[in-house]
Amino acid sequence: MAIKLKPLEQQVIVLTGATSGIGLATARMAAEAGASLVLVARDGDALDTLAHEMRQRGVEVATVAADVGDPADVERIGREAIDRHGRIDTWINNAGISVYGTNEQVALEDMERVMQTNLWGCVNGTLEAVKQMKTRGGGAIINIGSEVSDRSIPLQGTYAASKHAIKAFTESLRMELEKENAPIALTLVKPSAIATPFPQHAKNYMEHEPALPPPNYAPEIVAEAILHAAVTKERELFVGGHAKVASVLGGLMPRGMDRFMNATMFKQQQSPKPSRNGRSDALHDADPAQELRARNRSSASVSESSPYIVGGALLALWALAGKPGMRRTWRA
Repeated sequence: MAIKLKPLEQQVIVLTGATSGIGLATARMAAEAGASLVLVARDGDALDTLAHEMRQRGVEVATVAADVGDPADVERIGREAIDRHGRIDTWINNAGISVYGTNEQVALEDMERVMQTNLWGCVNGTLEAVKQMKTRGGGAIINIGSEVSDRSIPLQGTYAASKHAIKAFTESLRMELEKENAPIALTLVKPSAIATPFPQHAKNYMEHEPALPPPNYAPEIVAEAILHAAVTKERELFVGGHAKVASVLGGLMPRGMDRFMNATMFKQQQSPKPSRNGRSDALHDADPAQELRARNRSSASVSESSPYIVGGALLALWALAGKPGMRRTWRA
């Protein structure tokens, strides 16, 4: 069965992790493109604030306060979308969290929480989307992996493991869907380091505050890639040249990459600032800051365009996007 993806302005989009970082940038960009949204996060107050912002601009938006690691919560997301709109055109599994520290330092319960949110949240969301889409004309499912889906890094071992597992699950399910000719496009998006509040939200076992290794890219670039995959069938998309380089070199010269990582990544993932006493995080609970923030407060430079985003037919999105607010930062 042919896969037919609708223009963004005709879509119903479910988006998890919608109140921060990549998710927030994607929610705002999809709203500007005219999509109807079902936004998901753990923090109901933050969701209400975001929904109010969007409704003031005439956007049709529903919210579901939910923990994607809980299958019952994810079923509730699916029911809300179907009850309101009768279908789901795109489901974006974006919710994620991390913990910084060596594998020996990090408590097992914290490792389990990362996997529950990142991996099982993605599995729960994907299977719910497949269930709903199979009987309602199909659609697009977009899973957010990472450059560490291909190449692990030190100090975030569980996060890298979760993103490896998301890649394996996505590839396996894609083959199964293709075998039965299901009208569902399944895309894995693999961003490089993105200038979001990710380090501030992560739990920290290190002596210094977590930091993102350079180069850092704007979250809006990832949002563009995600929304491109919502209208154009893609296997996977790298966002940021560093993600592709790490993937290729990790395959060609793994021991060389080990040495490079040992020489750089322990330092680059720690800021000069000592870790704060009583530091709060979003590992087990919602964002303690209770704010809508797509970007972090770091003074580090941020690239507003990516010199490398893999995927064909990138102009398809921009054929739609003579619309205000859609940023032309793709590079083939």
